[in-house]
Amino acid sequence: MTGLPLPGELAARARDVLSGRVTPEPPRDSATVVVLREGQDGLEVYLLRRKSTMAFAAGAHVFPGGGVDPRDTDQAVAWAGPSPQEWGRLLGADERVARGLVCAAVRETFEECGVLLAGPDERSVVADTTGDDWEADRLALVDRTLAFADFLSRRGLVLRSDLLKPWAHWITPEIEPRRFDTRFFVAVLPEGQRARDVGGEADHATWRRPAEALGQARAGEIFLMPPTYRTLTELAEHDGVDAVLAAPREIVTIMPRVVEVGGELRLVVA
Repeated sequence: MTGLPLPGELAARARDVLSGRVTPEPPRDSATVVVLREGQDGLEVYLLRRKSTMAFAAGAHVFPGGGVDPRDTDQAVAWAGPSPQEWGRLLGADERVARGLVCAAVRETFEECGVLLAGPDERSVVADTTGDDWEADRLALVDRTLAFADFLSRRGLVLRSDLLKPWAHWITPEIEPRRFDTRFFVAVLPEGQRARDVGGEADHATWRRPAEALGQARAGEIFLMPPTYRTLTELAEHDGVDAVLAAPREIVTIMPRVVEVGGELRLVVA
């Protein structure tokens, strides 16, 4: 049990939290989507590098995702696929929270890479999300002047919850000043769509084979946070998109904890 050594400032905060001098921040519900595609050499995932100026996970390569907008729980969201109640059973959450998580997953994926898991009906998906009108809507969603439900309604679209597969559940350690209660999903890049670098919180975007990204992380070429590293490790065990979608998953909540090893505080992932 070696774990990751905590840098000075975070180690000091960790001691304050562990001693009770500082109360942990409550985690915010959020969703992350691992977008998959079949590349020339096998399974590939879409990764964004967060800007170095970001307050959380600066410089890290991450999957698209973000926090739940309170409006994501709106029952007016047009929906196709497993219901919020069914998703609640899968995610271990009540119906309202589950609705918000699934909506956030679809909304944030569109905001951060232009991929939209929605279509005119329960059997189709939007084939192209490029163009000035789509970009205007994406930016309106980003700055929260447009609610996701209104966006779908205006375009005559329904959210395709069946295109998501639950994958994992991570909670940010109690010692962090910014905390998230995050559900991880996987989804296949819809035919005709393309993920694109649309800026915002990221300064670089790329498709990578899971094993390739892990190798770059071990070589110190890129930075991966523990949830991303663990997810890529799991995905690297599968040889293609179909294998990932068919893989059985037992969703276990993971929250890294702090231990002291030889007088040094370290973060351990169980």
